[in-house]
Amino acid sequence: MGRSSGWDLLGVTTAAFFVTMVARLAPSPLVPDIIDAFGATTGTVGLALSGMWAAYALFQFPGGVVADRVGERRVILVAMAGVTVASLALAGAPTFGVFAVAAVGLGAAAGLYFTAGTSFLTARFENTGRALGIHEIGVSAAGLIAPVASTAAATRFGWRAGVLVPAVVAPVVLVLFAWRAPATSADGDDGGDGVVDIGQLCALLTRPSIAFTTVLAMGGFFTWQSFASFFPTFLVEHVGLTAGQSSLTFGAVFALTMVTAPGLGWLSDSTGRDPALVVSFLAGTGGYACFLFGGGRPVAVVAGAGLVGLGLSWPGALNSRFMDHLAAEERGTGFGLVRTVVLLVSSLGSGVTGTVAEASGWFAAYALVAVLLAALVALLVGVHTVGIDA
Repeated sequence: MGRSSGWDLLGVTTAAFFVTMVARLAPSPLVPDIIDAFGATTGTVGLALSGMWAAYALFQFPGGVVADRVGERRVILVAMAGVTVASLALAGAPTFGVFAVAAVGLGAAAGLYFTAGTSFLTARFENTGRALGIHEIGVSAAGLIAPVASTAAATRFGWRAGVLVPAVVAPVVLVLFAWRAPATSADGDDGGDGVVDIGQLCALLTRPSIAFTTVLAMGGFFTWQSFASFFPTFLVEHVGLTAGQSSLTFGAVFALTMVTAPGLGWLSDSTGRDPALVVSFLAGTGGYACFLFGGGRPVAVVAGAGLVGLGLSWPGALNSRFMDHLAAEERGTGFGLVRTVVLLVSSLGSGVTGTVAEASGWFAAYALVAVLLAALVALLVGVHTVGIDA
C-alpha cells in the first residue's frame, strides 16, 4: 500500500467527508418522486429522512469508540463501504419500509465517518485549524454538487438513479483512501478492554472547556440547520427573490464557504480559536440582518450572501477548539460523544425555525437565528472579558 502525507492525505480525507454529505443530500430533491413511487405521504418520507439525520448524529459516538479500538483508517473505510451498500439498498428498495430502513442505514454509515476522520487529521497536522477548515470543503462541495447531480440523474434515468449517486463516488474514494492513507497506530490492536467508562465520559462532558465548546457548537449547528432547511424559502417569501434567484444565492453561499472555511481555519491557527469564531458568528449576524432589513436590494443580497458564507465557516475552528482540549486518547470516544450530543440537540434547529415561521412569519424565524449568533459572540467576549478559563 502506498503512503502519503500533507495535501495528498488531506485531499482523500476531505473526499471521504464529501461522500458522507452527498449521501445525506442526494435524496432530498427527489422527495416528490419518492412519494409518487411508494404512494407515501410527505410526512412519512420526512420521517424517514429525519431518521437518516438522527442516525448520523447517533453514530458519531460509536464511530469514535470503534476508532479508538481498531484505528481511524479502518472506520473510514467501513463508512465508505457502508454508504455504498446503503445507497444500493435505497435505490433498490421494493417497499417504502425497506426504503426507510435503508435511509437510516445510510445516515449511520455517514455518521461513522466524521469522528474518525477528524481524529485522523488532528493526529497528522500541527495546524489543525487549517486542516479541519479545508476538510469542511467537503461539505461545501457536496452542497453545490449533490442536489444537481441527483436531480440530473433522476431526470434522465428515474429517481432510483438519483439516490445511486453516492454509490458511484463512495467506492472510488474508498480505493483512494485505502491506497494513500497510512495505517493508524491502533490498526491490529484492540486498544484496551473494549469497555466504555460512563463515569469518565460524564466527567468529560462537564469539563469546563468541553462544556463551553459544546454550548458554542449547539448554538452554531442550530443556526446551520436553520440555514440548510429553510433559507431558500426565506429568500422567496420574506426577501422577495424569485425561486431562481433564491437557488443562485443559496449556491453562492455554499461556494463562498469553500474559500472562507479554510481561511477561517488558518486565522484560528494564527490568532486563536475564539477570535476566529467571533469573526464568523459576527459576520453571520450581519449577513442575516442584511436579508432581514435590506428589502431585497441587490447590494443587501450580495453583502448578505458574503457575510452569511463567512458566518457558516466556523466548524473547522470549532472542531479544532474541541481537539485542543481533548487528550490524544480522548479524540475518538470523547469527540464522538460530544458530536452526538451536539447534533441531537442542534437538530432542533429545523423544527424550531419552521414552527416559528409558521406561527410568526419568516422575519421572526431568521431574526431568532441572528440573535442566537449574536448571543454566541456575546458569550465568547464575556468569557474572555471576565477571564474565565473555558
